[in-house]
Amino acid sequence: MTTDGIEAVFLETHNWGKSAKFFQTLGYEIEFATDHNSGQLRNGDGPWLFLAEVPETQEPRTQIVFKVPDAEAFQADDIVEVVTPFAETHYGTREMTVRDPDGRTWTLSAPGKA
Repeated sequence: MTTDGIEAVFLETHNWGKSAKFFQTLGYEIEFATDHNSGQLRNGDGPWLFLAEVPETQEPRTQIVFKVPDAEAFQADDIVEVVTPFAETHYGTREMTVRDPDGRTWTLSAPGKA
């Protein structure tokens, strides 16, 4: 089984408010905001953005998230190095981390167990 393409982009920021405003000027709308300086934005039917504020002492990361319809049915090809297998998250999904041949890590996200 393969992925269904890019589901989301997870971005860390040093300023949630400024970053949210930046993406709003690019056509994104806030779907929800949390009480800890993070939230989800969407622009049409494309991948959603999740912004999360991190301390100034931490380098902001970018993470691309690929959608997997069924974690149990997913089979990683030999060229795909599995860094961490699928595991339940606190936000209701199952995530796996893989590494590409150039050393970049990617997140695969599947629905959580019902």
